[in-house]
Amino acid sequence: MRILLLLAILLITPSIAQEVYFPPTIGNTWETVDPSSLGWCEDQLPPLLDFLETNNTKAFLVLKDGRIAIEAYFGTFTADSSWYWASAGKSLTAFLVGSAQQEGSLDIDEPSSNYLGTGWTSCTPEQEAAITIRNQLTMTTGLDDSGDLDCTDPACLTYLADPGTRWSYHNAPYTLLDGVLAAATGQNLNGYTYNRLGQTTGMLGLYVPLGYNNVFFSTPRSMARFGLLAMNQGVWNGTPIMTDTDYFNAMITPSQSLNEAYGYLWWLNGQSSYQLPGIQFEFPGPLMPDAPAEAYNALGKNGQIINVVPSQGLVVIRMGDLPGGLFVPNVFNNEIWQHLNAVLCTPTAMDAPVDKPAMTLYPVPVEEQLSITVPAGFQAGELRIVDALGRVVYTQQVRTRAMHLDLRSLAPGSYRCVLINATGRTGSGFLKK
Repeated sequence: MRILLLLAILLITPSIAQEVYFPPTIGNTWETVDPSSLGWCEDQLPPLLDFLETNNTKAFLVLKDGRIAIEAYFGTFTADSSWYWASAGKSLTAFLVGSAQQEGSLDIDEPSSNYLGTGWTSCTPEQEAAITIRNQLTMTTGLDDSGDLDCTDPACLTYLADPGTRWSYHNAPYTLLDGVLAAATGQNLNGYTYNRLGQTTGMLGLYVPLGYNNVFFSTPRSMARFGLLAMNQGVWNGTPIMTDTDYFNAMITPSQSLNEAYGYLWWLNGQSSYQLPGIQFEFPGPLMPDAPAEAYNALGKNGQIINVVPSQGLVVIRMGDLPGGLFVPNVFNNEIWQHLNAVLCTPTAMDAPVDKPAMTLYPVPVEEQLSITVPAGFQAGELRIVDALGRVVYTQQVRTRAMHLDLRSLAPGSYRCVLINATGRTGSGFLKK
């Protein structure tokens, strides 16, 4: 493992807010800041880095007000190595669509067929014309997601529901935003990305066709440049790149009521519920309970991650291979935050005091028996244990505040407890076995 824990160029005290720093667009110069000067708990860095290495991480960066506070590389991976963003690149696409709209090249409320041509689906002309660019940005096209989710051939894109009435993480309609951008701007995807972002921010990378998909590849620092741009609301070192503030704000806030944790191709923490890819199930509570509630996140296959926390001046980057164990993007990202919070000297959601906890679980992780105490005043209802794929694997009627469950038959993995009564879902909690 190669680890770079970088020293401060400017010594600061934790109580003094810092002006956001932007690295030069050309070259490898990037100011750093010593974690100790920020008041962080440096003794908690080794457990964080051990967790990352154990889980097949290649690169990990933390920016504080634009300066690099933590930079670590593992195995043969270096600062100059390139890696794929996977679905974290969706958030980059959302930014590019907003740029094209502010230039007047497109309107996200227009039918997608204005740019993709008629017949891009197998829907009726009326059904197809009802699908807008906004539906593509919000995963609400209504196209059938029961087959090959990557296939962009018209034969694969069939009607299931009216646009805007169903949320589903369907990759193919998203991928076709690349065609919308090309038709609207008259530039290919790589050319438009470089012209809009590369020249101004120094973010260099390349979209590579892989099957039906166009996948963005870059160095970790280029990924961090995009996170820094997003943290600063589309302005780079005083130069506005995203001038359409309405679009930017809509991009990082709930875009529809079906999945509150989804903006325009960005995942949103701190919402009251969320849905995950591949299942039609609404989970109560925030997407990542141990991450800052305000965080917005780009999440991709095998743990490609951009976390943005504007009020704390934080950008957190992870690149790597598939983590060990049962991989669910938001669960893995939450585990990163549990370790990172220790470095930041911040309690996790599990440790932080709350006035009225939804429920208490003990022990976590559980080996055989799980003890649960439900909130005072909870009326008779049902307890469900749901696995990471949204499948209900255990149910029990709730008749007392204290319950003891024998979970020896439960397979190893990550689960969520959900309390349900006549008024709906009233609480949740995590457990692992």
